[in-house]
Amino acid sequence: MESPNRTVVQHFIFSAFPYSWEKSIVCFVLLFFIYTFIVAGNLVIITVVLLNSHLHTPMYFFICVLSFLEIWYTTATIPKMLSSLLSERKSISLNGCLLQMYFFHSAGISEVCLLTAMAFDHYLAICSPLHYHTIMTLKLCAKLTLSCCVCGFITPLPEIAWISTLPFCGSNHLEHIFCDFLPVLRLACTDTRAIIMIQVVDIVHAVEIITAVTLIFMSYVGIVAVILRIRSAEGRHKAFSTCVSHLTVFLLFFGSVALMYLRFSATYSLFWDTAIALAFAVLSPFFNPIIYSLRNKEIKEAIKKHMHQGQLFFFPLKTRDLK
Repeated sequence: MESPNRTVVQHFIFSAFPYSWEKSIVCFVLLFFIYTFIVAGNLVIITVVLLNSHLHTPMYFFICVLSFLEIWYTTATIPKMLSSLLSERKSISLNGCLLQMYFFHSAGISEVCLLTAMAFDHYLAICSPLHYHTIMTLKLCAKLTLSCCVCGFITPLPEIAWISTLPFCGSNHLEHIFCDFLPVLRLACTDTRAIIMIQVVDIVHAVEIITAVTLIFMSYVGIVAVILRIRSAEGRHKAFSTCVSHLTVFLLFFGSVALMYLRFSATYSLFWDTAIALAFAVLSPFFNPIIYSLRNKEIKEAIKKHMHQGQLFFFPLKTRDLK
């Protein structure tokens, strides 16, 4: 039972945002541009893959799903960040905070699983090219994707359910830019037994990340071993170029996620907590459409083709005159 002089917290106030109006506007414009680019870039990738039958392959199927998850992942946090930057109170309700944590982590874990499935796809394509099309069928792709999403949307539920039972009283200033497990747990009025649960949460995150990293690492060990056996330099370059985009996304995403969730008892300052959070919640999704479109010859050519078709549709007379 709560003591009479304690008020039960129903809202949290984000204390990591700048309170200067000028700084808030600058951050808002920059973050709005990044979010718009993320959504538009991923929608372009999804549309291009769907409209081009020659891109209906397992690799582009997974890229399409990853783009969808990236939109979901960023929409869980960035719109609230944008509204907080323009708001004086910069608050979120307790239920809203729990929902934000759930959708952010469910999409994030789904991405972790999907990146692992993509590493398996690359491994099969390079190490077993003769059996690739018989193994990596559309049915298997759908099953892997469904498994990734089920894993992603079930895994955070016990943590969210446990946090929803904790009493929150006293300070409601959340030292973060969005709701995350550790910043929220610091505000809970709990006894010392809760520390064990915090350690359990840390271990769960560690197992998820280490398992995914190990599987992806093992896949790339096999891939590199096969690439080194290819005699022609052109063949090695072509084989490696199919993996470089996935490997870049993997390093960007997992590097920042590991810094945040594999620290156990280590603590960072508010500045570094915020910087690391921005790295995996904003910057990594920002670079993904660039990596998968600008570095991918087939997607670039498909985008150019549809842009040309758009010009023919909107400016038919001018195009005819140029001819």
